[in-house]
Amino acid sequence: MLVKFLRIGTGDGSAGIFIVLAVFGISLMGKNKRTMRIRMIGVFLLWLVFVGFNHMSMGSHSSSSTMLALGKSGQGGGLLGAGICILLINLVGVIGTYIVLVVLASIGAVLTINRSLVETIKELFEILARGINSVFLQINDFIKVLADGEKEKKEKAERSRPFLVKNREPVRNVPEYFFEPQIENPVSDQVLEELDIKPEPPKKDIERLVTSRSVPESPEKEPSRAIPGKLTGTPLSRQTEKNDHYQLPPLHLVHKAMKKGNKSNKDLAENVKLLEDTLASFGVKVKVTRVTQGPTITRYEVQPAPGVKVSKITNLADDIALSLAARDVRIEAPIPGKSAVGIEVPNREISVVHFREVLEADEFQQASSKLSLALGKDIAGSPVIADLSRMPHLLIAGATGSGKSVCINTIIASIVYKARPDEVKLLLIDPKMVELANYNGIPHLISPVVTESQKAASALKWIVTEMETRYELFASSGVRDIVRYNFIAAEKKDSEQKVLPYVVVIIDELADLMMVAPGEVEETICRLAQMARAAGIHLIVATQRPSVDVITGLIKANIPSRIAFAVSSQIDSRTILDMSGAEKLLGRGDMLFHPIGVSKPIRVQGSFLADKEVKNIVDYLIDQAKPEYCEIPETNLQSNRNEEPEDEYFYKAANIFFENNTASVSLLQRRLRIGYARAARIMDLLEDKGVVGQYEGSKPRELLLSKGQFDLKFGKIEEK
Repeated sequence: MLVKFLRIGTGDGSAGIFIVLAVFGISLMGKNKRTMRIRMIGVFLLWLVFVGFNHMSMGSHSSSSTMLALGKSGQGGGLLGAGICILLINLVGVIGTYIVLVVLASIGAVLTINRSLVETIKELFEILARGINSVFLQINDFIKVLADGEKEKKEKAERSRPFLVKNREPVRNVPEYFFEPQIENPVSDQVLEELDIKPEPPKKDIERLVTSRSVPESPEKEPSRAIPGKLTGTPLSRQTEKNDHYQLPPLHLVHKAMKKGNKSNKDLAENVKLLEDTLASFGVKVKVTRVTQGPTITRYEVQPAPGVKVSKITNLADDIALSLAARDVRIEAPIPGKSAVGIEVPNREISVVHFREVLEADEFQQASSKLSLALGKDIAGSPVIADLSRMPHLLIAGATGSGKSVCINTIIASIVYKARPDEVKLLLIDPKMVELANYNGIPHLISPVVTESQKAASALKWIVTEMETRYELFASSGVRDIVRYNFIAAEKKDSEQKVLPYVVVIIDELADLMMVAPGEVEETICRLAQMARAAGIHLIVATQRPSVDVITGLIKANIPSRIAFAVSSQIDSRTILDMSGAEKLLGRGDMLFHPIGVSKPIRVQGSFLADKEVKNIVDYLIDQAKPEYCEIPETNLQSNRNEEPEDEYFYKAANIFFENNTASVSLLQRRLRIGYARAARIMDLLEDKGVVGQYEGSKPRELLLSKGQFDLKFGKIEEK
């Protein structure tokens, strides 16, 4: 009975009554009742329009009695639809009825979605434009991939053509027995490698070589695990030869990134208004002059009103983060070169900066330096390309998982993409044994990747010897640096003067080396950092423990360029950068890059290089050439320890200082029950051995070594 009544009353719109009633019930239960009532009115209006349109679609517009008869029979919109149509047709006609129903439908839609019609249409057009743009980008990327493949095929075809001498016929195939008679001066293996006349190895051999490289082995078998290379005992400055057939890695070894859309202008405009209102609520009048959206953060450039102190804005960082619902907010006050304050707000979705994006940039492709580093992109989305030869050394620090290892991979990949093995040599030191082991066998290496801390100290000393050898060559040639020396050597092709390669020493974990041999490592690093730049030797030192006992004052003073990743505290940030800021970084490659000559660090999103891409690059380099390893002599660190102290109370005094975490003469007098003269002599002895700091008046002396470092340097206290 009820169904029949609803059918006669509303026709096909009877099912919509239950939807209207459901919306009405939800509106009574909702917290924001005013908004829900407006939406209920919109839904009800849409239902009435549906009923009216349904009845108009029956086609009987000429007679009111016919429309009523259709309504009584439950067809179209029922009696309600017939009444709406008869009323509107008598007032505005048939065409006017359709227009009125369309207008009412638009009003109902606006009330239901609670947004203006203009904004809705605008967003629909934006979505459509983004979709079309994405399709065009995909087509463009596909065309580029096809073009790169065709170019690579042409290059392979050019390399496989037979060698033709001018005005001569091609050389015919000669039987192998023709070369069997004895030759007085046989050709060396090195010349054969340079001529590149060996046949291409079969695919099975290459697969076997790659498979054997991918199987991990124990550290004790490292010498047999390393890919065989030519071992030479001659200095690096005399042994490097140019290989004319070597080709730099192609771009297709690394993946191309898929471009994503950025945040809409409407969201940015809402954040601008919210930011200005938040600061105004605290009595700080500002105006947002520019918004720069990067891969990780969005920077709002705020210009304060006259008389507003910058400190007022910086003190409101937590309130701004609360207002914008952001994880953390970093304020740069002021922005260098601008009369504005930068408020950096993290994006809700972080865009990954792929290594190929930076690699394809004109800044990297046109860079003349062989030590150009593709670090990533800044907050404006522009590529950040650094020149290691100008830094001239780099310190990288950050907490575990913040992106240090990926950064080191991109640095190594940047170098091998830019330089040949005869132009740049690498010495990789990896005490963790797992980060850089994949690079074993590439032709740029001086020696296999060093994984033992004692061997690492020996390798650093060998690099110091290489530096001294180079300076002797410079002095004999009357030049000051490697650039002038190589320029003269390139002009004198027939002389014994060879072009020297640049050397980059990469230490992945400094803390492990400082635990084993703190004195030797710190001394060699400081000496290299002070003098090695002109010799073409550059250091890249990384650590995950940015504390003062690892990054000592001497190391910091001699390595001016730094990269700071996310750290846990402001103290660690000050240890790396001498300023705060790194504790507010987001991780996953978010870094502060502070090169030499720049007053404030630059925020950069580091480029990402996957393990598979690293393997592709390494396999390509191994197929191109074999490494020529140098013989690095090992030194016994035990013999480098200081001589046995002459005073019997030396170890007791050191133990007292470590237990009390302070050092003073009066403490020795009380605990050892000795006079002032002897206590002062013991203190002077500890100062000479580098255990305590210098005299600072009435203040206690600073402890320069930890207990573990003291045990390694002088022997365990308990055994004495």
